[in-house]
Amino acid sequence: MPIVSMVMLFVIAIVVLLLLYFVPVGLWIQGIVSLGIGRIGIVDLIRMRLRKISPRLVTDGVINLHKAGLNQITTDMLETHYLAGGQVENIVKALIAADKASIPLPFETATAIDLAGRDVKEAVQTSVYPKVINAPIDGYLAAVAKDGIELKARARVTVRTNLAGLVGGATDDTIIARVGEGIVSAIGSAGTYSQVLENPDNISRAVLDKGLDAGTAFEILSIDIADLDVGKNIGAALQTDQAEADLQVAQARAETRRAMAVAQEQEMKAKVEEMKAKVVEAEAEVPLAMSFAFREGNMGIFDYYNMQNIKSDTGMRDSIAGSDKSETDHKVEDQE
Repeated sequence: MPIVSMVMLFVIAIVVLLLLYFVPVGLWIQGIVSLGIGRIGIVDLIRMRLRKISPRLVTDGVINLHKAGLNQITTDMLETHYLAGGQVENIVKALIAADKASIPLPFETATAIDLAGRDVKEAVQTSVYPKVINAPIDGYLAAVAKDGIELKARARVTVRTNLAGLVGGATDDTIIARVGEGIVSAIGSAGTYSQVLENPDNISRAVLDKGLDAGTAFEILSIDIADLDVGKNIGAALQTDQAEADLQVAQARAETRRAMAVAQEQEMKAKVEEMKAKVVEAEAEVPLAMSFAFREGNMGIFDYYNMQNIKSDTGMRDSIAGSDKSETDHKVEDQE
């Protein structure tokens, strides 16, 4: 009999433990005390256990929402979002913060933002308290004014979350890229770098007028130029590089013309040598012609001697003329 009693007690204990596990009586009582009878039923809590949903998370969420005045949100809505892989705690905090800040945020929009991978709580906080984005994140944006002077700028962009465009909207990187593009364009449109240094707010106005926050998850409130420095004289450097390139081109063309002139000179020398060869060839035919004239009787011996005398006189005159010219050259050199 005692053994039977012990077994019965053990079975009763097991049943009680199972009931306490599957029937969170404490949460049910907490729900009744906080929300009244009927808001969170014992069956709802058991169903959450069976569906592997945290009853504590859902119960605390519903209680907090109802205490904040959001009575339209039920346990079924939070359970559905939990099963979809959402962050129930973030949703609850975001809805309460948006309601207190009078920011319209329907439950469906909040869950869509959360399931899209965005931090809905941070988004609401940014809507209430705008954040500052550095453009660029590190370093400076380099741009060149029309006078060729480089300017290095850095801006601070104040943005707040656009909850309506958070799903599918572009992120911080797009804002940074667009602002950077606008700053470079504004500086490039300036006539001189001094104009930009005198009125840096012109850059901010020019960038804001372009509506850079279209299609993004943020609304740009202000763009402030935090730092503006003068860089290199890019225009002068480009002109110097262009001048060096033009010089190299001119030198290459001059070298081409010189090579052509040298080639033409060598060609002329070759033609001179060719003409000399033809003269030598013609002179070689003179004795043959004289022999032929002797044989034919067209030339006598006296004619031959007269021709030799004329030739000797011509050679003597050439020799005298050459020696005189040489002496004159020597005298000129001595005078120098």
